[in-house]
Amino acid sequence: QVRLVESGGGLVQAGGSLRLSCATSGLTFRPYAMGWFRQAPGKEREFVAAISWSGGNTLYADSVKGRVTVSRDNAKNTVYLQMNSLKPEDTAVYYCAAANSGSALTLASVYDQWGQGTQVTVSS
Repeated sequence: QVRLVESGGGLVQAGGSLRLSCATSGLTFRPYAMGWFRQAPGKEREFVAAISWSGGNTLYADSVKGRVTVSRDNAKNTVYLQMNSLKPEDTAVYYCAAANSGSALTLASVYDQWGQGTQVTVSS
């Protein structure tokens, strides 16, 4: 059974930092690209960041570029999202996802497996 489990969310003040983790199991982690998406109340799920299976290529949404870093540890089957300089508009449920694809990683439809999400709340 494939599982993606996010952790590290919470309540933080504006300007603060959080590091999200996504631990995977039941998945041959290495060939998969990994992505992070988020969904705020009343809004569509949106792309945040993605990383290739090797970790050599990363993508970021314009809204988080320069504040967010995605990384992965293939030995631990885990992907991370380091978020700095958080803003109230970053408040959302954050999801990690796995894609058996190396292209179009900004599209949710490309991803095969999803976690249950972790809440990030940024207070002003």
